[in-house]
Amino acid sequence: MKEIEISKKNDTCQTFCYDEEVIERVQPKMVGIRGVELIFKALSDATRLKIAYALTLEKELCVCDVANILGTTTATASHHLRYLRNMGLADYEKRGKLVFYSLADDHVHQLVRIACEHAEEDRYK
Repeated sequence: MKEIEISKKNDTCQTFCYDEEVIERVQPKMVGIRGVELIFKALSDATRLKIAYALTLEKELCVCDVANILGTTTATASHHLRYLRNMGLADYEKRGKLVFYSLADDHVHQLVRIACEHAEEDRYK
């Protein structure tokens, strides 16, 4: 291991060192994380996260329902729902003059549910 003195803070290493085997094993896998980054970016917006959460509570919601749940316009709700759909996190179905959205699959449902459970732990209160 290579070491260089760089920090005196308690929340960082006091010396710079790294394990070359670990770096060689993990670093190439960072390329595949791009899709995950985009998912979290999409859900980092409070409105989109609230929509995704609402869709964990109901199997599907129409754009008008989402707008009323959030207290926004249908244009705003539609914009965020379309973003979630374009990111592969939501699906939609048009029925006459109404458009209904649902989460794309159980992975998205679990991701939102687990994040909500994690946020409810005592460490965030």
